[in-house]
Amino acid sequence: MSPELTGQSRWFAANLQPHEAMLRAWLKSRFPSGLDLDDVIQEAYLRVFRAYEKREVKAPKAFLFATARNVALNAIRSATVRGEGQMATFEDLEILDEDEDIQETVSRNQELETLTVAIQSLPARCRRVFTLCKVYGMTPKEIASELGLSLPTVYTQLSIGVDKCSEYLRSCSRIRTL
Repeated sequence: MSPELTGQSRWFAANLQPHEAMLRAWLKSRFPSGLDLDDVIQEAYLRVFRAYEKREVKAPKAFLFATARNVALNAIRSATVRGEGQMATFEDLEILDEDEDIQETVSRNQELETLTVAIQSLPARCRRVFTLCKVYGMTPKEIASELGLSLPTVYTQLSIGVDKCSEYLRSCSRIRTL
């Protein structure tokens, strides 16, 4: 990063900008094609940044996604009220979970983000084995064949991965309760 960036610019570049591609793909998969994603993303950036200026944003990625979803829903509502285009109904979008409120969603996203960090902190081979098993659902035998490892090595790496991730998550929960 260049030294002339302000603290706010560094925060934006570190906490929001890296998620743009994922946010764009997520919005594209959940909203009608008539929605202007550039406008939605820019408005979401603006709202999150304004919130950051007023108070600390503890989970910027989760807050950005929730904000973008709200901006997109508002755009759809506005277009519907104005009678623009053939927009999908909210039921067709399958994005509103009436059983969850925003705090539960943000909390779940924070937990997933913490788990992702835990997995990323694993050594490379351990992370690969752990991800193939726990994320992609491969059996230890399939992993051994795929990676050219012995079956005992796969079991050892899985055990190490579970132990280290559990330890990381416990340390995070201790920090939160302090």
